[in-house]
Parts: sequence; structure tokens; C-alpha cells
Amino acid sequence: MARLDGLDVVSRKMLHGRLQGERRSKRRGQSVEFADHRPYVVGDDLRFVDWNIYGRLDQLFLKLFQEELDLTVHVAFDRSLSMGHPSPDKYRFVRQLAAALGYVSLVHNNRVTVSAFSDRVTGQVAHLRGRARVPELAELMMTVEADGPSLFDTACKQLVSSTPSSGVMLVISDCLFKEGYESGLKRLIGRGHDLYVIQTLSPEELNPTLSGDLKLVDIEDGDLSEVTVSSALIKHYKRNVTAYCNELKAFCTRHGAAYILASTDHPVDRLVLNTLRRIHLLQ
Repeated sequence: MARLDGLDVVSRKMLHGRLQGERRSKRRGQSVEFADHRPYVVGDDLRFVDWNIYGRLDQLFLKLFQEELDLTVHVAFDRSLSMGHPSPDKYRFVRQLAAALGYVSLVHNNRVTVSAFSDRVTGQVAHLRGRARVPELAELMMTVEADGPSLFDTACKQLVSSTPSSGVMLVISDCLFKEGYESGLKRLIGRGHDLYVIQTLSPEELNPTLSGDLKLVDIEDGDLSEVTVSSALIKHYKRNVTAYCNELKAFCTRHGAAYILASTDHPVDRLVLNTLRRIHLLQ
């Protein structure tokens, strides 16, 4: 927590907050700190004309000021049943990451909503602000277990309706949805969010060690598949996983979102303090 105190969430977009806050926006407003000038045009408010410049140059210029706005941060993490498998460490990693990002946002007085989703939003703490609200964030993380099926698009509908203001949206999930991720992510992007997708996969999912004749069961819907796992099949599987992750990354890039692949065998603090700072989500 001491190391997280020095970090803050950064938006890549000029987002409009509803309240004045501690964050300096690139948008020009009417706060007390001077930023720049621009030429006067008919209809501008004469109260902001710089009369000193007019006296020297005989031209009208408007004074522009920095406006400081609050930032809204939405953290949405996948708590569907598959997130607890093949290893419980996967879901522990996801909750630690969501807790860290929520904590960083709260201690810098951002407005924070954290949501757990599966086939819908199944747990949420909304509109938190300030360090004093950290226990509410912790309570959600401690009580929401991995459970339920995945319906990402349905969950995103609820996320959009429960987060009326645009902001930085962080989606933490393995993104292995049978119905696909496209429509759900498009809903979030269409809402105007500065979207980051953090795909979390376990070592077993990236580099499986299974072998022999197996009956594989989908833990969420019970689908069965009988396979003979050979070295050739493992190679084919790895190519497919790599292609899937690359397609998700390309989709995010095309739509102005950021993508990060995180293996759950790497420490959460390394992801937060190194990777997320390198891509300028945190500073």
C-alpha cells in the first residue's frame, strides 16, 4: 500500500467530470490558474479579455485557464466460475489487481466504482471517493467468490447503465467468452470510456501440461469434449491461444482501447508498478 500511494490513474482522453477535483485537465476552463491566450472572436465573454495585451498590441485576446476536474474510474472484474480454475490463484490475482487499482484511485480522490460480473453485474460498490472508503472496496473483494456462467455482453449492458459518466474503464478478465467479446467491448467503448482490457490467463491456460486420453468438461455449462492430448495437439492449442490473444489486442487497438496480457504466475506488484506505468495507465 505504501508503494501504491505514490501512483495515480491517468486518462488518455480529455474526460469531463461533474465536480471540480484535484486533477488537472487538458480542457480549458475558468479556474484561477492561467494557461494560455487565444484570439477573441465575436460572442466571447468580454470578462476574460486580456486588456493589458490590448493596450500593447491593439488586438483582443482571451485569457485561458486550466480547469481541474475529478476523474471517474470504473474497475470491472470477472468473477465467473472459470476464473477460479484451473487454479484458485487466478481469481486471487484478479482480485488483488482490482483492489490495487481501486485503492490507487481512491487515495487520489477520484470517483471510483468497482463491479464484479459473470452473466450480469453481481456485486458492486459505487461512487466511492477518498481513502476512508477503502474498507468498502476490501469488503467486496473478500466476499465475492468465483461463481456463475459468463455472459459478457449482458454484463456490459449493466455496466454501461450503472456507470452513467464516462471515465477510465478497466476490464479484468480472461476474456474467454463463448459468445465473443466484440459486442460487449463495443458497448463500453461507445459509452466514451477510456478503456483498458487486462486479459489474465493462468500458466496452465497458456502452456498446458496435460497428456493422454481425457474427457474435458466446461465448468460453467457442462459441455463435454473427449480428446487425445498429444504434442501435436498441444502445439496446435498454443497457436490458437496466441492467435486469439493477438486478435483481441488488434480489436482493442482498432477501437482506441489499450490491451495488456497478464500471466497470473507473475507478481501483481510487478504488473502494477512496472507494466501499467510503462503504458501510462498509472504515473
